[in-house]
Amino acid sequence: MERDKRFLTGLAIFTAGFVILCGVMVFQSGLFKQATPDSFILLQNASENESATATLSAAKKEDEQPKPDAQNQYWATGGDAEKIIIGAADPNTEDPQKGFRLQLGLSCYGASIEHAIFSCGAGKGFNDRNPKGARPLTLLSPVRTADGSRTLSMSNQSIILVEQGAQLALDRLSWKPLGLRKNDDGSQSYSFSAEINYAELEPILKIVKTYTIYPKSYLVDCNVVINDVSIKDQKVSFSLTGPVGIGHEDKRTNDRKAIAGFIDSKGQVNAVIKPVANIMKAKTDADNRFDKSGENFIWAAIGNKYFTAIVVPAADEGALYCKLISDKWAAYYNAGLKDGVADDTVGVGLKVGPEVIKSNESKVYKFQLYLGPKDRAVFDGDKRFRDLGFVNTIDMACCCFFCPIMALIRPLSFGLITLMDLMYKVLPNYGVVIIILVLIVRLLMHPLTRKGQVAMSKMGKLSPMVEEIKKKYSGDKVEMNKQMMALYKTHGASPVLGTLPMLLQMPIWVALYTAIDASISLRGAKFLPIWITDLSAPDSVFHFTPVNLVFFSVSAINLLPILMGVAFYVQQKLTPQQPTAGNAQLAQQQKIMMVMMPVMFPIMLYSAPSGLNLYIMASTFGGAIEQYVIKKHIEEREQTEGSGMVSATSKTGGKIKKKKAKPFFKKYM
Repeated sequence: MERDKRFLTGLAIFTAGFVILCGVMVFQSGLFKQATPDSFILLQNASENESATATLSAAKKEDEQPKPDAQNQYWATGGDAEKIIIGAADPNTEDPQKGFRLQLGLSCYGASIEHAIFSCGAGKGFNDRNPKGARPLTLLSPVRTADGSRTLSMSNQSIILVEQGAQLALDRLSWKPLGLRKNDDGSQSYSFSAEINYAELEPILKIVKTYTIYPKSYLVDCNVVINDVSIKDQKVSFSLTGPVGIGHEDKRTNDRKAIAGFIDSKGQVNAVIKPVANIMKAKTDADNRFDKSGENFIWAAIGNKYFTAIVVPAADEGALYCKLISDKWAAYYNAGLKDGVADDTVGVGLKVGPEVIKSNESKVYKFQLYLGPKDRAVFDGDKRFRDLGFVNTIDMACCCFFCPIMALIRPLSFGLITLMDLMYKVLPNYGVVIIILVLIVRLLMHPLTRKGQVAMSKMGKLSPMVEEIKKKYSGDKVEMNKQMMALYKTHGASPVLGTLPMLLQMPIWVALYTAIDASISLRGAKFLPIWITDLSAPDSVFHFTPVNLVFFSVSAINLLPILMGVAFYVQQKLTPQQPTAGNAQLAQQQKIMMVMMPVMFPIMLYSAPSGLNLYIMASTFGGAIEQYVIKKHIEEREQTEGSGMVSATSKTGGKIKKKKAKPFFKKYM
């Protein structure tokens, strides 16, 4: 009886894990995606107590210029607005801009980044994968608050003169453009300036903001220089919008999120992640603040499935972090502002200071942006990226429900991604790499799988005897357990052996699933010339007008999920089933599994990326072959044992005795 309980417990654990995995896949598929509710907008409260101000101010319309402060007569001045482009998105250009991986569109309002676009040349370029005509991918775009006002990346939102109690919204100011400068190292710089004035006197502060973009790099420098040109020291603080407006990559789910990196006393970098759904539901400003007890902030980022935009304040001299960052937060934008359909996205913001700038002296605030792919090879190839822990921005999305084994799955997934990239150098087709990798993993785990199947087969054969023991000793549980243990021992069976191999394999399969889902190498990667031309997108072979079904809509014929259903059916037919005589519950469970696998999985993963479906289909067909081999092994084993054993009788004392094999020289006598 006790062994039965253990078996049922093991089966329950495995079933629970399987159900969780199914739930993860359902979540990943976006099958039950809900509409996004109205946005929650963060408002700013100006205060002399700088530590209490930690939110984004609502952006104003660009045609509104800041007016003199009514009480203190402070105001800001800039210049005429211009449209500025630095870097390049055209891979065919022959001018000195050739080689830039990014194009930045700069705005005079707030001296900000209006858009960031990848070049399709210069080594690693990315397009938007539009089947009607691909264009360079836009990473950052303007965002809008609920009132329709625009917010741009890296915009200087406000500056506060603490002792005077004055605050000016510099994002409403058209800063003076100072022109493009081409540097000797091939980089390009563009600067803006603004002045803070008091009454009719000369300016008290002069601010210069400079962006520098580098060829063949995803890095952008952003420096803000504040020069005190007054006759007294000024205590200054300012807020800065970080990157905003990153687009979708996985259309099934809202894959946008805000992330912050923190470093502990040992130099270990850890991340705080805020998905867009959590930011959207925030009820107070504090809910969207980034904080990690006992650790120091080093960067803030936004990201989707494959790309990220990270802003890093330059660390203080001799320190691992910038002590002047007094607050950092996430913000929510764009709710329902795209043709009536929610295109919600996220942004981050920083508050700098307060800090005293002495008369006739200046202070330089340095920020660096990484605008590029979530590529482990890129992050590992740069020492600074490694030290800053940029790898924490890479999503291992399907591991979110497996927190107890997250520490195991994440390195396994990274290892598998590295292995896939190495295999690609030999076989330059990621579809072939996925199939081969799946088969290799199945071969390596075959001994465990076979052991589990043999154990389950033995348990199935013993089911009638187990039922007899239960009936015979139903009134004596101690004797029942004793007899069952003796039965298991005699036949070399164990309930645990049937489920333990499957439980041990689960982290490996989840890690492989995660690696394929997270690898940016699959983005735009082809498997076949006509069919499966992008392993990160569904394998649509025919498009039509969307048809609304019960839980979702279908707008294309995807062939892989259908083949996957066939593979599941074949595997189920070949899988050894436990005898169900006298056990109606077990029979019902087997019927449910026979339906769920071939039907439910293709439905759940119908719109999943073809790379994931190719992995599951290859694994399932490989499993069907494996089941056939194991089934033959079990049949041969049973025949061998049947021919080499005699039945237990009263004369043998209830023990099974093997027949003695004849010497080979007597076989022909």
